[in-house]
Amino acid sequence: MTTPLILSCDDIKTSAARCAEILRTPGAVALVPTETVYGLVAKVNDENAYKKIFELKQRSAAKVLGWFVYDWRELDSMGVELSGLPEKLAEKYCPGAVTIIAPLKEGGTLGFRSPDHPFLRELLALTGPLYQTSANLSGAPDPKDIETALKELSGAPAIAVDGGRLPDDAAGSTVVDATGTEIKILRQGKLQVTLP
Repeated sequence: MTTPLILSCDDIKTSAARCAEILRTPGAVALVPTETVYGLVAKVNDENAYKKIFELKQRSAAKVLGWFVYDWRELDSMGVELSGLPEKLAEKYCPGAVTIIAPLKEGGTLGFRSPDHPFLRELLALTGPLYQTSANLSGAPDPKDIETALKELSGAPAIAVDGGRLPDDAAGSTVVDATGTEIKILRQGKLQVTLP
């Protein structure tokens, strides 16, 4: 198995710039820290990288990947219907540990999250939206450190960014279906989501 380039979060600007550069390579996937769990990310619309994420996780291709975005408002110009519940939730909780499932203007849905992690925010400012998912084999617990994440994956990402060990009680984001007239909690994370 190839070994990924491993960077530290100590110098966020330098690490984010290097990670962004690598993610511009077609098919490149990065292992990164978030404020919830370690995750895998790749440039949106890079289909080879999209497939690579599924290979690394041994995950069914029938599932779809959500997006990380720097500013959720930019999604309006990308075909996401933000008016109504998605906008209300995003105004209240973004950036933060909530994934909002919103309708697309031409049909279908998209789960998006604006993370509240200094490295990720720096990276997203450079790359634009990124595909994202937790860095674990499908069905396995979320790894709390970079070493465990790299051991669990089926293969290696192009780059891994070490943000240190996560707290033992770290958990994935709260996932909220905002496609209807009322919110539905699909996965409860540490963040308790309510509407104002």
